[in-house]
Amino acid sequence: QVQLVEAGGGWVQVGGALRLSCAASGRTSSTYAMAWFRQAPGKEREVVAAIRWSLGSTYYAESVKGRFTISRDNAKNTVYVQMNSLQPEDTAVYYCAAKSGGFVFGNLLAVGAQYDYWGQGTPVTVSS
Repeated sequence: QVQLVEAGGGWVQVGGALRLSCAASGRTSSTYAMAWFRQAPGKEREVVAAIRWSLGSTYYAESVKGRFTISRDNAKNTVYVQMNSLQPEDTAVYYCAAKSGGFVFGNLLAVGAQYDYWGQGTPVTVSS
């Protein structure tokens, strides 16, 4: 089992920045990838960004490319997403997810069903 705890959400003005963190504990040695998803009110969950734990290769949703950066700290078993130039449409609950073991080819990293563990979510509100 892997436990995920997100932190860093909150309220920010349009154009501002936030950094979310997700600390993993438990059986983390077999982590293949971690990702951030988000779900806005009345909308389906969507991927924000993902990172393969060993390789460090990343995936970004088109809507956040150039504004968000995903990174990881292997020693701390923590994944981050730095979110800059935030817009009202970024308002959502942000969830951290982890996949243990296996392999995910290409952009399948963006598919929520690939992930085995999920955090409880942290809300982000962007307004003027």
